Amino acid sequence: MNRRNFLKTSAVAATGYSLTPLMGKSYSSVLGQTAPGNKIKIGLIGCRNQGWTNLKAFLEYPETECVSLCDIDDQWLYQRADELEKMTGKKPPQLVKDWRRVIDNKDVDMVIIGTPDHWHCLQLVAACEAGKDVYVEKPLANTIAECDIMVKAARKYDRIVQVGQWQRSDPHWDEAAAYVQSGALGRVRNVKVWAYQTSKYTLPVVPNSAPPKGVDYDMWLGPAPKRDYNDNRFHYNFRSFWDYAGGLMADWGVHLLDYAMKGMNVGLPSYVYGAGGKYGYPDDAMETPDTLMVTYKYPDFNITWDHACGISSGLFGLREGVAFFGENGTMILTRSGWEVVPEQSAGSRNFPYCYPCDDERVAGAPRMDVVEKRPSSGKGLYLHAGNMLECMRTRKLPNADIAIGAEVAKLSHLGNISSRVGEALRWDNTTGTFDNLEANRLITPVYRDPWKLPVL
Repeated sequence: MNRRNFLKTSAVAATGYSLTPLMGKSYSSVLGQTAPGNKIKIGLIGCRNQGWTNLKAFLEYPETECVSLCDIDDQWLYQRADELEKMTGKKPPQLVKDWRRVIDNKDVDMVIIGTPDHWHCLQLVAACEAGKDVYVEKPLANTIAECDIMVKAARKYDRIVQVGQWQRSDPHWDEAAAYVQSGALGRVRNVKVWAYQTSKYTLPVVPNSAPPKGVDYDMWLGPAPKRDYNDNRFHYNFRSFWDYAGGLMADWGVHLLDYAMKGMNVGLPSYVYGAGGKYGYPDDAMETPDTLMVTYKYPDFNITWDHACGISSGLFGLREGVAFFGENGTMILTRSGWEVVPEQSAGSRNFPYCYPCDDERVAGAPRMDVVEKRPSSGKGLYLHAGNMLECMRTRKLPNADIAIGAEVAKLSHLGNISSRVGEALRWDNTTGTFDNLEANRLITPVYRDPWKLPVL
């Protein structure tokens, strides 16, 4: 059984066996120890931060190996190669600075895209066209139009694409969403989502400079506008500039807003209003807002996003989370777990407008039972990698399929765009347009030559 055939396992095998990361199993425990040549061969594009973390999660499964590392920064390329050799006993056979060489490598079965957001579209489309399955970091893309293009590419070329929203593979998140949908909370009228962050909360202004030695800065920019090198725009800090990313909203928002939508079982809204700005640090280098609130209006409830940089205590004293406010109780959902705090009855009411009515309840009595905290597995990323590997074999859609990643990325972009134009907006999901010309100009990026926005 060669490696290519392994990736196209028969339907009998697909129904008879499954990777079960929750039980600590792997392919080798299910299918028997694979020969070295049958391993899933991975190429990583973007080695410094989350891309490297993702690769390590995949390498916890013995049926994988890394055959290619790519980064535009020699420091991180060779540092990660050394670290990989210490982990696995060997360096990957391919170390490159041009991501296209990873895509062209016929030995690569799966590509991990860990680059800044503005690169995701080009790299994913190329990988899909070349017949690679893809694990792409969140948010899926830096614009609404790119999200649509990437979904089309995955479907056109029949590729498995897992987006790095690893909560989709951590069981307590789905358990919480199912509980909300059960109706136990009563009618949910508001869902609040927040991220209050003190990490990288400000960027003091620094002058432009020459790129660091060993950095291919033009390749780092890629399709983004040509700009002089500045430390503030490089590596992790790119998230604070519109050319490359969508700030805290796109960074944390896609994780948390995803489960606001899933819990309420809804898609994109038709109305959005975002308001915010640089209220905390008006004179620093960040372009994206350090303070932002966005209201997404649905027919009978709202989803509200709230973030603040430089403040660590958000709703319920928590840095980040999702809260479903039901008329029987409130669910609080975070990465550590979920719990339910009951609403207290108000006692007898003598007017007909109460919901739910407490006429037969004792004042102060809970409207529902307490749900003690249900903890996280603490293995979300590991399980997410396992789900990707399983889906490569079965060809089933993964837990964070590209369509899921696209929808929540669009939701975050809707909020950012409303804030940027300073107006409430109506969104037509059928046409993919706003009722505002300025907002519509922000839907599609303008790529810098020679890079071209893919057309499918």
